[in-house]
Amino acid sequence: MEENRKSLFAGILIGLGACGFLALGGIPGAVIFAFGLITVVLSGTPLYTGRAGVMKEIGPLAAIWLFNVLGCILLGLMMKALGGEAVERARSVVAGRLAQGPARAFLRAVGCGLIIDIAVWLYRETKNILPVLFGVPLFILCGFYHSIADVVYLVAAWKWSPAILWYYPLIVLGNYAGCNVRRVVLGSK
Repeated sequence: MEENRKSLFAGILIGLGACGFLALGGIPGAVIFAFGLITVVLSGTPLYTGRAGVMKEIGPLAAIWLFNVLGCILLGLMMKALGGEAVERARSVVAGRLAQGPARAFLRAVGCGLIIDIAVWLYRETKNILPVLFGVPLFILCGFYHSIADVVYLVAAWKWSPAILWYYPLIVLGNYAGCNVRRVVLGSK
């Protein structure tokens, strides 16, 4: 129960970062987004992309993912209710993501997973926040997709498309694959 509450809170923290990105866009929004992951690592709350490269059991990882998603749904609903430019930006973000097609969406998610895993791993090893501060804008500026943050965009955009049925599962799997590149290359660390 406690782990689920912490996972929900991690989703809310990432959701706040995503809301900042929607509010500002561009490089300033990418930098502000880092607030989400910085607060996650400093608070020690479980985030799917922070744990996918170190957890070997799928059940507990799936629970973290679910509660992260629920936290982001709350923030997405808040953004939708507030309306304005941020919602228009969310619609544009979602349309652009769905237009990429399955293979590109998966590869963009792998890139994000790789960067987030490395940033969180380096923070855990050194307690230095700089990899997180630079890693988040890096994945955003590269056009990579974060499966938890994307829930905010999907909910705020509130525009149904059948493409979401392939898109979202592929970015969850792509983030998982990216989060495990380090473990595969360097061994189980």
